[in-house]
Amino acid sequence: MAQDQLIEKIVSLAKRRGFVFPGSEIYGGIGGIYDLGPLGVELANNIKAVWWKNIVYSRDNVVGLDSSILMNSSVWHASGHVEGFVDPLIECKKCHKRFRKDVYERLYEAKKRLFKKASAGGGNPVLTGEEMEVLLCKDGVHRPQDFTGPRLFNLMFKTHIGPVEDESSETFLRPETAQGIFVNFGNVVDTMRVKLPFGIAQIGKGFRNEITIGNFLFRVREFEMMELEYFTRPAQAEKDFEYWQKERMDWWLSLGLKKENLRFREHKEDERAHYAARSVDVEYNWPFMEWGELEGIANRTDYDLKQHSKESGKDLSYFDEETKEKIIPYVIEPSAGVGRAMLALIIDAYHEDGNRVILKLKPELAPYKVAVFPLLANKPELVKLARSIYEDLKKKFPTVWDDRGNIGKRYYAQDEIGTPFCITVDFQSLEDQTVTIRDRDSMKQNRIKIKDRVTSLKKLLS
Repeated sequence: MAQDQLIEKIVSLAKRRGFVFPGSEIYGGIGGIYDLGPLGVELANNIKAVWWKNIVYSRDNVVGLDSSILMNSSVWHASGHVEGFVDPLIECKKCHKRFRKDVYERLYEAKKRLFKKASAGGGNPVLTGEEMEVLLCKDGVHRPQDFTGPRLFNLMFKTHIGPVEDESSETFLRPETAQGIFVNFGNVVDTMRVKLPFGIAQIGKGFRNEITIGNFLFRVREFEMMELEYFTRPAQAEKDFEYWQKERMDWWLSLGLKKENLRFREHKEDERAHYAARSVDVEYNWPFMEWGELEGIANRTDYDLKQHSKESGKDLSYFDEETKEKIIPYVIEPSAGVGRAMLALIIDAYHEDGNRVILKLKPELAPYKVAVFPLLANKPELVKLARSIYEDLKKKFPTVWDDRGNIGKRYYAQDEIGTPFCITVDFQSLEDQTVTIRDRDSMKQNRIKIKDRVTSLKKLLS
């Protein structure tokens, strides 16, 4: 299947089956904003739960936090985001569209190669929506000489707190959750009696006024992040960086992503954020752009704690019991977006078998774990028994009921949303108190005793 066809099918499935809807759709939508539908919110919650279990519950030295989205604007001045969280923009002198300089250059060079290949008999090049937006002008094609020089643009959304909109009431929607962790560093140390190395984990919303959006959930303006700030001794930082690099790759593989679709990429010095001494991305082989970031791992050094100590006048040092000294810890930060995680998992799980579409999600991630059907919806005795099984199972597993259409279509509908198992009540069920249980991936069906339904499902889902 062509890569551009794959992403079109993914977007169609996501909308049709209730995973993702365009934000404010009845009013024409809003660029880079999406709403999670009933199945999307279940998938996202499952991803977050697996992340939290791996990062927090399975470790003795990581605790959680839920800091506020709005903070004193001094936080963002101290962190360097007001001055440093910027992208260089170029503007077309003819149509006045603005783009990130690096995005235009990357797409321009890539499409030059494709058009050269096409002119040599290699077929017609296909432009994605993002490429058309960036490359095409009202008068033809954007050329490098059509643009102004780069100008810096801050990616944070501004807002005001209170009724008066002046400089004193100005603040920002957070572009990362990390600063909420840093300003609470002292509170966590004092209340939780943590010892180095230790981590503070957080899942929460972030906002970035992205210039170039596109590729569905890949680049959006409102998103949810899963971030860990891991505080360590400066001399231990590089070793801990390597540890978390391996941990994060292992986690993505444990979710079912294919090894050949994942890799590490080290950032060059001029790519790194203003606070980072080292950055490595876990990259995924996206169908719309080849390799791109799935998760970032950064060595933020002691930059943030030092800045907040300096600007707030509060001591954010840590007293090291081993050395009997006060130190400012270094910070290793693994940071991943929930939306990109969803997109990568759906892409990797998407399979076609003739007219059948299967979303081969791992059971722990699937929105529903089991579906329950009566073989025929017009047979009250089948419906009654199936309904009683459904009512019991939904107390123990995320369970869905379906009695519409023929049984084959119901199976296919569950395959498409990733439900691992389907239980069907048929006429034999009335005779011997057994039901069929169908496996999504193999389509094999076995009969189990109704009384064993919970233990059988637990075993299959484990």
